[in-house]
Amino acid sequence: MDKPLSGLKVIDLSRFIAGPYCTMKLGDMGAEVIKVETPGKGDDSRELGPPFLEGESAYYLSFNRNKKSITLNMREEQAKEILRQLIADADIFVENFRIGVTEKMGLTYEDVRKIKEDIIYCSITGYGHNSPYREKPSFDVMVQGEAGLMSITGFPDGPPQRLGVAIADILGGFHAVEGILLALLVKNKTGKGQFIDVSLMDSIIAILTYQAGNYLATGKTPQRVGNRHPMITPYESFETADGYVIFAVGNQRLWESFVKALGREELNSDSRFADMQSRNQNPVELKAIIEGITRQQKTEKWVAVMEEAGVPCGRIRTIDQVLTDPHVAVREMVVEKEHPLAGPIKLIGVPTKLSLTPGDVTLPPPTLGQHTEEILTTLGYSKNEITEMQEKGII
Repeated sequence: MDKPLSGLKVIDLSRFIAGPYCTMKLGDMGAEVIKVETPGKGDDSRELGPPFLEGESAYYLSFNRNKKSITLNMREEQAKEILRQLIADADIFVENFRIGVTEKMGLTYEDVRKIKEDIIYCSITGYGHNSPYREKPSFDVMVQGEAGLMSITGFPDGPPQRLGVAIADILGGFHAVEGILLALLVKNKTGKGQFIDVSLMDSIIAILTYQAGNYLATGKTPQRVGNRHPMITPYESFETADGYVIFAVGNQRLWESFVKALGREELNSDSRFADMQSRNQNPVELKAIIEGITRQQKTEKWVAVMEEAGVPCGRIRTIDQVLTDPHVAVREMVVEKEHPLAGPIKLIGVPTKLSLTPGDVTLPPPTLGQHTEEILTTLGYSKNEITEMQEKGII
């Protein structure tokens, strides 16, 4: 069967992470994604590194599989006309420019709608089109700070921490995909396209969930608690003889199994730890007791003990340990593709597993302008016309 989005065409004017992550996921599920880039430079993320694989940025390669690249010099009217032709045959338009840029380019939703009335137009920005901060430039780390995420990430005696991945950008890409899929459902019912306004700030605020709920219920500002959960104890990492182990003791039944596996059943009768509410009020004292025990054995020993007892547990592993785990191979979460310059490259696989219409990695990330001639040929341009545009710097 065809992939879920087969037959849909996406015009992608985005760069860095949020937009490219969105369009990559659309491409994974069968959409034809045409990535429009600037001649000579392309997506800014092409320059980010090291590492580079034969000149190709590993950073760029992470977000741009299953796309075709065309280069257009948008200062030239003929390049603008080519883009208009691409839009006229497209279903979805994605951009993540700073607000105000599309006005200068003549590529606002209203502009694009005049070319393709039922277009689904997705704009991903830092703060949204009607925010008081709408014109403020934004990068992931700024949004993690501005949206409060860094204030609750890290240990109490340390500074606020950024997450180890660009979570604001990635969540913005996820919400863009969600918006596009919902707009496609509406279009199937009504025949109408629409404008989708995705904000990285909103994307982080949306995942504050119970932390925001705690504040809204009590008026008390949540604080950093390290790896600990603010409402479940014990639910964090503990030092062992050779590393760290994670225990997630989510209810009273698990607590009883946990202390039995530790060999400390007398903790059940300790008023400080008798129930979840008490444990939440005495997390420091409890952690000291638990770590006094866990430091006596290696991580794998504790994992084996707790798994035998039915207590949720895990290791804190490095990226190399994760990506060589048997789970990754079975779930096809690392795949290999042949890149025209870098040769065989490994990429993260498709996480959403559909039984009838699965997505996959069909195309490696494109080199800059790799598909320019192919795309222009489908629009009816001759080889001579394409050569002439190349000589003029239009493409």
